[in-house]
Amino acid sequence: MKDLFAIMKVMFVEKKDIALSVLCGFIAGITAIGLFSLSGYLISKSALQPPLYTLMILVASVKLLGIISALSRYGERYFSHRGTFTMLSQLRVHIYEKIEARTPAIFRQFQSGDLLARIVGDVETMQHFFLRVCYPPVVLMLVFISTIFFTSFFSFWLTMIILAGFLFAAFLIPAYIGWKQRKIDYSVRKSRGDISTQASEFLYGFRDLKIYQRIEEKAGQLQEAAKKYEAEREREGIHKQFAESINIFFSLLISFAVLAVGAYFVTTNQLDGVFLAMFVLIALTAFENTRGMAVLPSFLEDNRQAAIRLNSIFTEEKAREWGNARLQLEKSPFIRIEDVSFRFPEETRKTLSNVSLALPPGSKTAIVGPSGSGKSTLMQLMLQIFPVYKGKVYFNEEDAIYYSQESIWENANVVLQENHFFYGTIRDNLAIAKDGLTDARMEEILAKVKLNHFQLQDRVLEKGANLSGGEKQRLAIARALLKKAPMWFLDEPTSSMDALTEEAVYRAIFEAAKEDTLLLITHRLTGLEKMDQIIVMEAGKIVETGTYTELMEKKGYFYDMKQIERSVFYHG
Repeated sequence: MKDLFAIMKVMFVEKKDIALSVLCGFIAGITAIGLFSLSGYLISKSALQPPLYTLMILVASVKLLGIISALSRYGERYFSHRGTFTMLSQLRVHIYEKIEARTPAIFRQFQSGDLLARIVGDVETMQHFFLRVCYPPVVLMLVFISTIFFTSFFSFWLTMIILAGFLFAAFLIPAYIGWKQRKIDYSVRKSRGDISTQASEFLYGFRDLKIYQRIEEKAGQLQEAAKKYEAEREREGIHKQFAESINIFFSLLISFAVLAVGAYFVTTNQLDGVFLAMFVLIALTAFENTRGMAVLPSFLEDNRQAAIRLNSIFTEEKAREWGNARLQLEKSPFIRIEDVSFRFPEETRKTLSNVSLALPPGSKTAIVGPSGSGKSTLMQLMLQIFPVYKGKVYFNEEDAIYYSQESIWENANVVLQENHFFYGTIRDNLAIAKDGLTDARMEEILAKVKLNHFQLQDRVLEKGANLSGGEKQRLAIARALLKKAPMWFLDEPTSSMDALTEEAVYRAIFEAAKEDTLLLITHRLTGLEKMDQIIVMEAGKIVETGTYTELMEKKGYFYDMKQIERSVFYHG
């Protein structure tokens, strides 16, 4: 239940609406009982032909209670729903902030479909937490305590029957139903996560499935997941209907018991007959309120499972607390990494082991090495995309841990291996680089990266689906050139370009970054003669460092890589 309490702390911020809804609910419940009890008394009293003014007072009281009950019921609905919407808003903002702090590492822990099911489906499930879990027992207790207090003045034993029925209908039966519900709700939620994952993988991987002729196989798996989900939902629905039926049956049984015992008490003069109808209607009305308790275990378990899944988003891995200081750079910085080791969560293999390096102000550094050697991870640690748990990253000899992520990224031009492009136009995707960019400036940069065949109003589909690999890379580089920050981090920025285009793009980059600190990650070993230093990595470690000439004269790892590259291209 600790997960549920953690979510409660986030949701229960709007206490005013909660208190007003409980107050209105109590008034609505107690006036409804008063209305029916008075109606029962009126019916019985009318048979005795009382004075007309007595009937007029009773009828007026019934009408007044009816009006109060209707108004308070409206207030209860209004305040409870408004409070619920406020709670959901608080919860969505809280979860978004937690996810944002863990991006992009969170995608290594959760599949996108499962994550979507949690932040959409599980958050929607929590809308029932106050209305179906917290609110009913509180109002029911207040109403029943008042009812028991009232009926005790007329008959102790009938009051005890109503009290015993209340304990069974409100606590014992729901507890049994909740025990049976746990396993069902877990299965429903798991199958819902499975179908979300299967559906997202089917849609995102449709092209590859088509190429490898696996559409029918994957579609079959999706259909099986859908059938399983529907079967679990049907099972859940049957259980809920059964719970409600049991509750209604028991409520009616208690009402019949009140009628039978009350009739006996009337015959033995232990109860005035004029109050018998009142007791029966009180029992029927009071136990009407317990029907919400029949479905409470189902909603409680549903919300408990949702809370567990939501909390697991940001509690399974300890998130780093980022600093609040701003990194302000007037010129290119000195970047230093000291004894950094890193491994991804739930992986035993270290991605980086005791890496130390320095990037002097205004220097141009290339990191080369085989795939999987840790080059990209090292760059992402410099950008604080992933938290550094062992070792230090310094900007101008100040520990990066003190700086906010946003201020570090604000001072960096970044081109990753995979860059996101938004649905819209070329202009829209360039405009995110910097405020106040003119069309002329955008067109100038497009020409520098050989994208002048595009117009700024040309459409870009979701994730740049209508762009080639090289066009995507050049558009990402164009954004970096427009931003023009003093640090450059380039991860395989030209891997999908031809040699002539690559040369023109690098010329534009090095011209723009002439005074800046630049880090280039690449597999290609050509054109590295102009770099101030080359860092060679293998298996998460630095094996060589030096200029192009120094490394070739050393005839070590870099020299061997260069010879292999030459032989491959020669034989090609």
